[in-house]
Formats: sequence, structure tokens, C-alpha cells
Amino acid sequence: MSLSIIYSRASSGITAPLVTVETHLSFGMNAFLIVGLPEAAVKESRDRVRSALINTQFEFPDRRITINLAPADLPKEGSRFDLPIALGILAASGQIPAEILTDYEFTGELALSGELRPVRGVLPVVLSSWQSGRKLIVPYQNAEEAALVQPAKVLSAKHLLEVCAHLRGEQSLSYCLKRGSETLSINHQQPDLADVRGQTQAKRALEVSAAGQHSLLFVGQPGTGKTMLASRLPGILPDISEEQSLEVASIASVSSQGFHPDNWKQIPFRAPHHTSSSAALVGGGRPPRPGEISLAHHGVLFLDELPEFHRHALECLREPLESGMITISRAAIQTQFPAKFQLIATMNPCPCGYAGSKAQFCQCTSEQIQRYRGKISGPLLDRIDMNVEVTRLPPEFLLDENIDQETSAMVRDRVMQSRELQMQRQGKLNVALTVPDMDEHARLQADAKSLLIQVTNKFNLSARACHRIVKVSRTIADLQGSRDIVAEHLAEALNYRCLDKTRMVR
Repeated sequence: MSLSIIYSRASSGITAPLVTVETHLSFGMNAFLIVGLPEAAVKESRDRVRSALINTQFEFPDRRITINLAPADLPKEGSRFDLPIALGILAASGQIPAEILTDYEFTGELALSGELRPVRGVLPVVLSSWQSGRKLIVPYQNAEEAALVQPAKVLSAKHLLEVCAHLRGEQSLSYCLKRGSETLSINHQQPDLADVRGQTQAKRALEVSAAGQHSLLFVGQPGTGKTMLASRLPGILPDISEEQSLEVASIASVSSQGFHPDNWKQIPFRAPHHTSSSAALVGGGRPPRPGEISLAHHGVLFLDELPEFHRHALECLREPLESGMITISRAAIQTQFPAKFQLIATMNPCPCGYAGSKAQFCQCTSEQIQRYRGKISGPLLDRIDMNVEVTRLPPEFLLDENIDQETSAMVRDRVMQSRELQMQRQGKLNVALTVPDMDEHARLQADAKSLLIQVTNKFNLSARACHRIVKVSRTIADLQGSRDIVAEHLAEALNYRCLDKTRMVR
């Protein structure tokens, strides 16, 4: 038979669409053609496949070879099609049985010696092949990553000869098995909140932020502990589920850095430098790759020194903060990546950092301060649920070893109880409440409603800001086990809006 069909998978965002590798051997001038919108790395597979087949003592057909990667309008990139192309040639030339190939999918890069090399984005391929009901053969170095999808039937091989021997029935490849250590959560290995002395209000704000998954901005002078507090957030968050872990791992798998199995079930904590471009934050490139906001999916995105980021990069965060999704459009392709992250950021009160300090003189003019704070636009600031001032503490307080400090484990227990209450009541966390949800689950008592009206009129708050204040109030009430939102809860939520008051003072 001069025609064979092999199944493989392409990469499109965090999905892996099916690609049918059709191989036809015909008479005519000797040639090796690959059609179906292949990019440069795919076209180069001709030379890798030819050398691999010759060096493994297979016969390379002395005929016209046509490889069609269908569907033809789907861009194909990377070296993942080396193995299926090689097997397609062997099947079409009768060197391996073609009938059994319909039960399998293949992905992998070939070395010139016939060894299999790992490819990027294996997890989406495993998930898609499992849903199709076919077995998958991957390079041995991708086995650990592929084994994370437990129900899937994934086999691994080190060499092309091993794959061919398995298809002939001469020997069997081993299934990819998941290591036992991956099931353990490493949340408890995070830096402990007890390391932070004092800062009661900031710690309380961090707890409220974790309980409702609210975004949080710390404002304070240099050295007050803003970064130290922010780095403790993952340690008070509940474990992510198996399904969420697969989403996180799939995004990392298709990124430029790849996914390491040791990071399984670890809450993402991304802290990009303030020189990062908008493409680095939201994703980009050709083909599009996920950015920091997608790599922080189901985790935390920490932006230290927020006003130092490029204005355009910060403005790109506005839509993902609302929708939890980012769409990257290029001339020939449009890709979506999930981006449900919790934003936590820090900033100084002015360029020199000492505005409002009694201990150190601020050298900034009012124009410089306004220009510095103006780097964070009103629409972006409106999307940050809480902004809290972190004050400087006296040295004798910092050096007092007798002060009792709550550990991350203690705070984490309260956060988990609050989240369980939210899921039982509304099936989602408070940060995701819509307006109809708020009418049903976050009604304000008369005294709280009156207080919110007064504050809204006084500080000229937007409708979005009011909704976010109500959501934070709902979380505070949940932490206290209260069904109703009273003025006390709303007053605490209003206390976490220090920049609204600052804007009015100016």
C-alpha cells in the first residue's frame, strides 16, 4: 500500500487540534514534499527523517514522497511531526503494519540517529488524545509530564526502533506512570506570615484578599514590608484542585519555559520585573505564547513597584482583570489563553518614597507626586479591589521577640472556611459575583447602604468601585460567619481604599 494515515496533534494556545499526517508514495521524479501550511521547523523535518530512517537501517523509499498535514489551513509549527512523518513513510512502504496505526497518536522530534527528543506542549496533546479514545506515544523525556493526566493511556519510547518494534508486536512499550510525590501540596513550604512583625491592618487586608480572591495594592514607604507581605500570600491560599493543576500545567507546557513535573499542584506566583513589556505580561510572539498573566492562572501575579511598569503594559491588564481571559490576535492567527489571576502589587507614595513621613524629608514636588501616581490610570485603579497603606514601625517594636504572631497555617484555615462558605452559598468566590448575584447574596443592611451612599457621594466613587467595595464587604462578613452585611463590614472595606481618600485630598 502506497498510502498511509497517521494521527498527531498541532498546538493552538492550550489546545491541541488533531492533525492527520497523510503519506503517499508515487512514481516520478524523486522528491520529498511536505504540504499543509508547514512552518520552517516542520519543513526541516525532511532532512531529520531521512537521516533517522537511514541510520536505523530502514529503507528510505526511492520514490516521490508527498506528506499532507491536514487540515491544510491550520498552521503547523515545531518538530513534533518528525515521528509521525517517519512512521507514515514506513507504513506506506510496507515496513511496519498500517492497520494498527489508527489506534494511536504520535508526537516527538527525531535525532539523526533515530533517538526521540522531547517536544513542548505535551499536556494539551495528552488531554486531547485521551478525549479521542486513542493511545499516545511520546518521547521518554516527556513521560513524567504526560503521566499527570492519569486516565490517559500514554506510552513512551527512547528510540524510533522501539516504536516500530511495539507496532510490529515484537516488544511492548511501557506506560507513563505518575510519581507519588506529585500529589503532595507544597503550599506549606511557602514563607510564613509569622515572619512579618506587626502590620496588623496589612495582614488583615491580605487575609481578606485571599478569602475572596480580591486584588490588592500595598502603598507605603521603602522598607515597610510591602514585598515581604505580598510574598506570603500563596502560603495562606487553599490548595488548587486537580483540574486547576492541569490547566496551570498545560499553560506552562506550551510556554517558552516549559513545565517541570516538580511544580505539579504548586500555586503559581509570578513576579515579573518592572521593565517587562506588554507582550511579556499578556503574551505574544509568532506563534503566540502565554504571558505572565496566563502563567499566573489560578495563582498570584505580583507587580512590585507598580508605577515603574510601562503605562501601556499596565493598561493591557484591564480586560483580563475583568474577564479572566486574554485574546492575542495576529495577522494569520487568533489565540486565547486563560488568565484568572489574583493581582497583588506594591508602590511608594511618591518617587523618592517618603511622602508623608515624619522621620525623613520628602524631596518631591506636588507635580512630581501627581505625575508619579498618574502612571496608574483611574480605570486600572478602579479594577483593584483594595489599596492599603503600610506604615513604618518603630525599631523597638520590630525587635520585640515576645509579640505573638499568627502563622500562615492559622490564617489559611480561616481563608478555607470562608471560601467553603462562599462556594456553598453561590458556587463561586466573591470576586466573581455579578450584579444579579450581588442582589441575591450581597444585600446591604439599611445602615450599611446609607454609609455607602454617603461615601460614594463624598469621594465621587464610580459604580465599579462601589461594586468592588460591596464584594469585599461580603468577604469580610464571611470571615466573621455573618449572613448579613452590616455597617461594620462595609466600614472595614472602605478602610481598604486609601487612594480614594488621597485623590480627594489633592
